[in-house]
Amino acid sequence: MNFYEVVKQTFATLRAHKMRSFLTMFGIVWGIASVILLVGLGLGFQQDQHRRMETLGKDLVIIWGGRTSSQVGGLAAGRPVTLNIDDARLVRKECYLVKAVSPEIERSVQEVSPYNSANRQVSGVWPSYQDFRSLILSEGRLMDDDDEQQMNRVVLLGWNAAKQLFPGKPAIGATVDMAGYPYTVIGVIAEKKQNSNYSGPDNDKIYVPYSSMARDFPPPPEKGEIVNRGYLSDMVLEVGNPDDHEEAILQIRRTLGRVHHFDETDKDALFIWDTMDGAKILAKIFNVITIFFGCIAVTTLALGGIGVMNIMLVAVTERTREIGVLRALGATKRDITRQFFSESATLTLFSGLVGYLVGVGLCLLLESAPLPDFVPKPIVSPIAVAASLITLSLITFNAGMYPANRAAELDPVECLRYE
Repeated sequence: MNFYEVVKQTFATLRAHKMRSFLTMFGIVWGIASVILLVGLGLGFQQDQHRRMETLGKDLVIIWGGRTSSQVGGLAAGRPVTLNIDDARLVRKECYLVKAVSPEIERSVQEVSPYNSANRQVSGVWPSYQDFRSLILSEGRLMDDDDEQQMNRVVLLGWNAAKQLFPGKPAIGATVDMAGYPYTVIGVIAEKKQNSNYSGPDNDKIYVPYSSMARDFPPPPEKGEIVNRGYLSDMVLEVGNPDDHEEAILQIRRTLGRVHHFDETDKDALFIWDTMDGAKILAKIFNVITIFFGCIAVTTLALGGIGVMNIMLVAVTERTREIGVLRALGATKRDITRQFFSESATLTLFSGLVGYLVGVGLCLLLESAPLPDFVPKPIVSPIAVAASLITLSLITFNAGMYPANRAAELDPVECLRYE
């Protein structure tokens, strides 16, 4: 029996049992498609979360003053640590693992435009803040070093702040009265889809140069204290290398501990939000979810392979007499093995091809479809494709070889007696 005859008889058998062949193939199709789709969704969740974290900032660390928990140099524990502008300058000068730093002072003040008024939070920052906090313009320009050094009264509006103060009106070049001081609008920030923040969404905020805010309307002092024009609400920075973020934070603690008289190991002296730690934890969670999805899909594919083996064993039983006739006409064990194995391989491989087309097609369709914001776009993963290909190969061999060998080992005389 040559190869052509084997293939011809294989397709004849499949056509003779259309419904059975379809149902058997469906298990493989769904298994392959689910591997690609479920792993793609897991990777999509991971990429979507990473992209949303980037809206907060790039390799970001935010530092607030805390309260000491241990005695250092004869000073009692429980002392408040208040950050000031000199701390930001010291970190910029001495902490070489820090790529960029900005002080930040925050205060809610009255804002009045020619069209409306608001009472939004204003942040005074250095120009470097705009880059590592991912502030993207929709129009106008960002603050620059001249604005900071010359204490220019310029303002950058968040998306929602611009809509409130200038509803349907041009904002660039207009004047906003802030706490009694006239500030010129130089830019409007593009709308952000932000799922994390530390002092409110960027869409709602207003930004001015740190030097201008410290001069015009610094945060009011505590009762009984004088105005502290060097006071900082917090300090925001970008580390140079994300892999060295823990060492960078230790360097900052050591530097600030020297001037504020606290031990570098005192975790309570400074409250630090390391976004890279959070990103690592989220990445691990989504990796586990992706692996879990992949295991479910591969299990589904394996069950489809068991279905193929089962249906081929049924076929061997149904065609016992046919096997006896073929052996009586001169067919060898090898011919019988090849015949049944080719039928199983045809079922499995054709189903696998359709499954790949369905899986990749669904991923591409969902990627181009207008999905809700909380639903990620699936990603076609080469690893998922390779894993499903390996699994399919194992299924093709095992699901086909066992029934084929069983058919070949049947006694021809007993086969001819079979009713």
